[in-house]
Order: sequence, then structure tokens, then C-alpha cells
Amino acid sequence: MSKKNTITPFIWLLFLGLFLLPAGFIFAQQTAQERYTISFQNGAVLYRESRWMEAAAHFRYAQEIAGNREDWADALYWIIMSELAAADYGSALRDMDELERNHPGSGRSADIAYHRARAYYYLGYYEDALIQFKRFCDSTDDDDLRKAAAFFWMGECLYSMGQLEKAEEFYNWIIARYPLSPKYEVSAYRIDLIKQKKIEAELLTLLRWTHEEALRTSEDYQRKIRTYEQALIISQQRVDDLTRDSTVTELETENVSLQQRITEAEEEIRILQDHLSSEGESKTNDELIDRARQMRNDTQIKALEDMLRGSR
Repeated sequence: MSKKNTITPFIWLLFLGLFLLPAGFIFAQQTAQERYTISFQNGAVLYRESRWMEAAAHFRYAQEIAGNREDWADALYWIIMSELAAADYGSALRDMDELERNHPGSGRSADIAYHRARAYYYLGYYEDALIQFKRFCDSTDDDDLRKAAAFFWMGECLYSMGQLEKAEEFYNWIIARYPLSPKYEVSAYRIDLIKQKKIEAELLTLLRWTHEEALRTSEDYQRKIRTYEQALIISQQRVDDLTRDSTVTELETENVSLQQRITEAEEEIRILQDHLSSEGESKTNDELIDRARQMRNDTQIKALEDMLRGSR
């Protein structure tokens, strides 16, 4: 009888434990869900206040304690949005990869494609961004204003790549098809800016052509000046040569005249000598001879002086 009484309380305790265990598990689940909700809500408040890094930290904690895949995906999505707002594009791309890898059917594939394209654009990967924006547009209805935003960013990619003509087509598409889009005003501004850039390019081309033409004209003038200088030098050389030739000719003429005068003087001396010899007057002869010699010398000296004067 005592043995039966000992077993009965044990059985009751066992039943009580089995009853309380599910209740404790449910209580623990409710506590984790509440902590997730509180952390997620705190992240949302901080996000609205533009405190994006703090918001990302709260969303990250909510992701870690999420009790199901949907809550995990929602928390990670808002982590991505916070990182994009904080310009932490590298971290945002890594979290996008994780979301697509672990929860591909989250229903946010189109949004992730759009935000991935934006991250690529801000990182300077314009071609990759164009591919992602096109993928987003292909999966979005025409009446969705997000498609207008995607067209705008495609135009921005082309604008940054210097393809202004193609970029203008996307901006014009937004102006024509999406007048209610938030990107309408900025697209109109971009069109005006592209027109201004075209005008500037035309002016620069004209200025460059004018400058090149001025350089060619200046080179022609310089070439003509050098030609004139060379012609002047040649003309001066020719004048010098002609002057030198004229001086030589004059000297030769003076030399011939001098020789002729010397010959005439010698002939006169010879006649005087013969005349004096025939008369036989010794003293007078000597005086006449001296006079003749003096005349010869005077004639030679005068001729030399004339020659030197002419050479000057």
C-alpha cells in the first residue's frame, strides 16, 4: 500500500512537467518574437530619422533573432536599404548576395535588382548598372513609376560614360511617358544641360579650328619673313661682289695708265739724255740727268698715290 502511494506523486509530477514544457516553450517563443519586433521597430524609427548606421545595427540584431525565414528576409532587406542610404555600397551588395542566395523567393527580386543597379552606378560600374536596370525594367509594368526611375538611372549611366545622345533619349522618354514621375524635373534639367554641352563642344571645335588656322597663318608669315631675309642676304652678297669686282677693274685700269705714264717718262728721259750727250756739256748733263730722274720719281709717286686713292 505504501509503495502505491509513493509512485502516484511521481506520476503526477511527470504529468505536470509535460504540461508545463510546451507552455514554457511557447513563452520563450513569444519573448523572442517580441524582441524581434522591438528591435525591428527601433530600426525603422532610426531609419526615418536618417540615422542609417544605427538603424542597420538594430535591423541586424532583428535578423539574428528572427524566428522564421520571412522575418529574416525582411530584416536583411532593411539592412540593405540602410546601407544604401549610408552610401555603404560594398556592404549592401554583399547583403544582397546573401538575401538572393538564402531566400530567392522573398518577393523582393525586382527591388533588389533595382538597388543593385544603383549600387553599381555609385561605385562607377556603369555597364553593369545598365544591365541590372534593364533586367528591372523587363520585369516591371510600364505604368510603374519605378520604371521611370530606372530609365532615368540608365540615362545617368550613359551620361557619365559620355554618351550624351543616347542618354538624351532616355530623358526624353521620361518626359514623354512619365510626366508624374519624380524624375521628370531632373530629366528636363539633364536635357538642357546636354544641349548646353553640345553648344560648348561646337564652340570649342570652332575655337580649336580658329586657333589652328591662326597658327598656320603665323607659320606662313614666319616662312615669308625668313624667305625675305634670305633674299636680302643674297642681294647684299651680290652687291658686295659687284663692288669688289668694280674696284678691281678700276685698279687694273689705273695700273695700265700708270705703266703708260711711266713709259712716257722713261722715253722723255732717254730723249733728254741723248740730247745732252750730243751737246757734251758735262755739268749741265749731270744736272739734266738729275732733273730727269726727279721727274721720273715724281711721276711714279703720283701714280702710286692716285692708285691708292682709287683703292679707297
